[in-house]
Amino acid sequence: MALNEKQDEICTGCEIDFSDLRAVMFNATLKPPEQDSHTDTLLDVVAEILESQKVSVKRHRLSGYRLAPGVYPDMTKHGWDRDDWPKLSPDVFDADIIILGTPIWLGEKSSLAQSFIEKLYAHSGETNDQGQYAFYGKVGGCVVTGNEDGIKHVSAGVLYAMSHVGLTIPPQADCGWIGEAGPGPSYGDEQDDGSRAGFDNDFTRRNTTFMTFNLLHAARMLKDNGGYPAVGNVKTQWSEDSKPGWPNPEHR
Repeated sequence: MALNEKQDEICTGCEIDFSDLRAVMFNATLKPPEQDSHTDTLLDVVAEILESQKVSVKRHRLSGYRLAPGVYPDMTKHGWDRDDWPKLSPDVFDADIIILGTPIWLGEKSSLAQSFIEKLYAHSGETNDQGQYAFYGKVGGCVVTGNEDGIKHVSAGVLYAMSHVGLTIPPQADCGWIGEAGPGPSYGDEQDDGSRAGFDNDFTRRNTTFMTFNLLHAARMLKDNGGYPAVGNVKTQWSEDSKPGWPNPEHR
């Protein structure tokens, strides 16, 4: 069980119905799909909270896919012989909650996390049925692991990018764990005494719970109200945006 006693108490005591919500989580670890991932271990906690609230959860390890460079939804139409993003993007559009998990490398999110953000950006020319940007009405969060400083820096970049493409970012929409600076155990590593690194860290447990429930609350409010009112934020009302081929990713 990924949850501790306090988290289990909070989840069990929640009386709000989230059962019609759908979440998708992407792990941007650089490890191959067959290897254990510390980021997956913290995502397990998020998944268990979501599933305790009867939320449908899908998970993808990005290293198991080929995300072709470029900011079009399908880069096979723009010179690359393979792009697996069209296999993944339907899960993004079907979800109410989108969570990106990433390790820290050299103080930054992983290269796969950046590729994922660029793939979200590839849909910036698309709109929903109300003429708003396509990701309006969805919420986003970020999970970070590592053994070097950078949780807030990485989260800031990820959450800004999500917001910029139309996702809603609720309060405390990130969580993470870092050990002591320098070489050492990563989240979930077994210690000499049989304990698991980070599992007893109340700060990480608290923020993971805050993040997950705030994503649930924001998604609940948006879904119940049909997203954002289509007033003052309708892309198709602006003539330049209505021109064929606008915006042009090649100009970015």
